[in-house]
Amino acid sequence: MKKIDSFKIIGISIETTNENNKSAKDLEKLWGQFYSENISNQISNKISDEIYSIYTDYKTDYKGKYTSIIGLKVNSLDSIPNGLIGREFESGIYTKFIAKGEMPNAVIEIWKEIWAKDKELNRTYTADFEVYGAKSQNGKDSEIEIYIAIENE
Repeated sequence: MKKIDSFKIIGISIETTNENNKSAKDLEKLWGQFYSENISNQISNKISDEIYSIYTDYKTDYKGKYTSIIGLKVNSLDSIPNGLIGREFESGIYTKFIAKGEMPNAVIEIWKEIWAKDKELNRTYTADFEVYGAKSQNGKDSEIEIYIAIENE
């Protein structure tokens, strides 16, 4: 368990669902937009170059609709470029998972584990996120951190 302080993100978003593999298609499209439109370079007040992929606004649980946001952590939401969104996320208690291996398969496999443990993890469904840092582009040696919001026990 790890406490994560509140943070702000600027990026792009889409509403999706895991039903009928819709999220796989939607997220592939969102990632494509993120890179083709060079979203990182449009964000002026970023704290780092780590890319955050956030899952939030859950209607129910992982089986229902939710919003996915891909963006960067920023120090302020005062200057949000046209076409992008800004959101602040409250602090919370998280469980950390690490996806290791070829992407995106390694991330997909970890999410399957998380969904299988859904009840025992005591998820809050406030905001879960992946952090794509320096080790995220290393082929079969890639590593992505995944944080799942849980109840404070």
